[in-house]
This record gives sequence, structure tokens and C-alpha cells, in this order.
Amino acid sequence: MEDLRSTTVTDDPVQRRDLILLERAREGDLGAFNDLVSLYQDQLFALVVRMVPDRDQASDAVQEAFFSAFRHLDSFRGGSVKSWLNRICVNAAMDTQRARKRRPVQPYPELEDESWQPPAGTESDPERSAVLAERTRALSTALAAITDDQRAAIVLYDVEGFDYAEIADMTGVSLGTVKSRIHRGRLALRGLLEGRMELFRG
Repeated sequence: MEDLRSTTVTDDPVQRRDLILLERAREGDLGAFNDLVSLYQDQLFALVVRMVPDRDQASDAVQEAFFSAFRHLDSFRGGSVKSWLNRICVNAAMDTQRARKRRPVQPYPELEDESWQPPAGTESDPERSAVLAERTRALSTALAAITDDQRAAIVLYDVEGFDYAEIADMTGVSLGTVKSRIHRGRLALRGLLEGRMELFRG
């Protein structure tokens, strides 16, 4: 069995921890894999729910991604465990979108529930809050109207901060295709938001 610690040198304590847990999981330690699930399930759900806006479908996609990761532990070839899990989750999300072909109603459903927001301070501006809420609704509606592939690319690039190469690796397409999806998606969003751009100024 490949020794991940001997083939991957890292000074990052988080990555070292993840590699050790993954190695133990490969040796049959289910508890070690469950530790990885506990560490990353919330982050991965936050990623997937922006690509698969139905929360139940997103939860199912993340669960399926972890099942897939567990079944294919031997496919890990070193590097970042988090990136490896991200890639599996993105693929699961895209598979869900392709299989169900359901148009999302709200690409950021957690924003419907304002309980996630911190309590308003004395400096809170009701007018600004109203503008921000309307901006979120407008952007969510526009994102819902573009293609699944374009939405996924834009979320991964503009929201999650992955670079073109990482997105290409996650989605299994060429670098040029990733750039094209982002470009076309942004053009589509601009067209859909025409007439609402005052919400995004200032």
C-alpha cells in the first residue's frame, strides 16, 4: 500500500492531518474516514448547494460524493485531500444537475433564511439592507436562468475562488471550455441583469 506520508512532503499541518486520516481510512479505519467527513461536510455542502440549489438534492449529492470517495480511496494520488474531495463533490453535483434537469428557484437558498445573519448593529442602515436583499434576489434569479455548466463554472471561479486549471480538473473539461463557460455565463448574466445594474453600483 502506498505510504502517503513518505510520498507527499508538506509543512501544512491541516494537509498532513488529512493525509494521515486518509491513509488510515485506506487501511480500513472507518473512524478515520468519518473524521474526514466531519471536517469537510459543511464546506462541501456550502459549495454544492450553490450548484444544486435544492437543499435536499445538494445533501444527497454530498452524501453520494462521500460514498464515492470511500469506494475509491485508492484513486487518491497525493496532493490536497480537500481538493480531491472538492473534485468528487463537483462531479456529483454536476451529475445531479444532468440527471434531474431541474431549474433552480433560488441558487442561494440559505439567503432566504435571514437567521444566518449576525444581529444588526446600531449602525445598520435599513435602506442599505433592502438594497442588498434585492441585489441577492436579482442575482439569484439571473443565475437560475443560465445553463448548469455556466453556473457551476461561475460559482467555482467567482464565489469559491478556484483557478481555471482547478475547475478544469474538477469538471473534466479543457481549460478553454472553462474560460468559455465563465465568459458566456457572465455575458448571459449581464444581459439578464440589464436594467438592474443600479443595484450593483456603489
